[in-house]
Amino acid sequence: MRALVYHGPGQISWDTVKDPVIEDPADAVVRVDATTVCGTDLHILRGDLPEVKPGTILGHEAVGEVMEVGSDVHHLRPGDQVIVSSVSACGHCPACRDTMRGQCREGGGWILGNLINGTQAEFARVPFADFSTHLRPSALPLDDAVLLAEVLPTAYEVGVRNAEVGPGDTLVVVGAGPVGLACVVVARLYSPRRIIVVDLSSARLEAAARVRPDAAELPGTMIAELSEGPGADVVIEASGEPDGFVLCTRAVRAGGHIANIGTHGKPVTLHLESLWRKNVTISTGQVDAYSIPWLMELVRFGRLPVSQLVTHTFGLDRMEDAYEVFSHGTTTGALKVVLHRE
Repeated sequence: MRALVYHGPGQISWDTVKDPVIEDPADAVVRVDATTVCGTDLHILRGDLPEVKPGTILGHEAVGEVMEVGSDVHHLRPGDQVIVSSVSACGHCPACRDTMRGQCREGGGWILGNLINGTQAEFARVPFADFSTHLRPSALPLDDAVLLAEVLPTAYEVGVRNAEVGPGDTLVVVGAGPVGLACVVVARLYSPRRIIVVDLSSARLEAAARVRPDAAELPGTMIAELSEGPGADVVIEASGEPDGFVLCTRAVRAGGHIANIGTHGKPVTLHLESLWRKNVTISTGQVDAYSIPWLMELVRFGRLPVSQLVTHTFGLDRMEDAYEVFSHGTTTGALKVVLHRE
């Protein structure tokens, strides 16, 4: 088969590799019909995640057809259409039973495209298949379905839910990338009074108009007004940049909440000298993807209009082109890029 192989920082190629096989009775092999590129993949390319070894197939989000299952897989059969979760879950350890699947203690968590071969390929081996895949309704388009593998659960679980967004809140999202704008879409379920998106990229701010926030601006004036006024009830850090987190601390009101959702590859300064008296709650986390079934129903019945998050589509064999467009999202305006089997 063909797959995107990581060869070390800054080096990837679309190569011919061995087909995946069942290695454990709980495995399934899935034909990849759609996959996408994540900001975390870019962090791998920058060398921020040294645990990813050269020779690894990247990617941790996919939709496809089950081709083969192991003897311990009881809820899937060949021919099933599935969403492959970005998080692999054994389903039995204390962390999994407590819905913290990203912290699975039995060999799961974020392993696809990280510790084992991932989904940016024609076929993928999926560990713990019973707990790490979800049947895709036939009416759910591929492009919407692939967003459920990670970006929507991340926006909901690590952003909106952790931050306790509620009716009447002023919400600021720092970073107008795909996850930040997914937070805008999901947050509307909780009736905030105002949603503001800030970013340094004019192309990203133009892309933000696709999800219709109440304001999408450069951070200067907006953040100054918030820091000098009542402040935002909730601020979501979705840029993954040190300056983005500092902006969050300036924008949040006393008693407010900062939810860190960005992947940080550089040290970030926590200015407790400015925060200690503000009663601010800061939450962090890795997605657990437990919310996929619930979010899938909302997408399926039109409660979450997410198709506008996809800005570019490619064939699987144009994986390197997709990385090029996505990695320059601040100039191209790219949000999610989706690759289809042709």
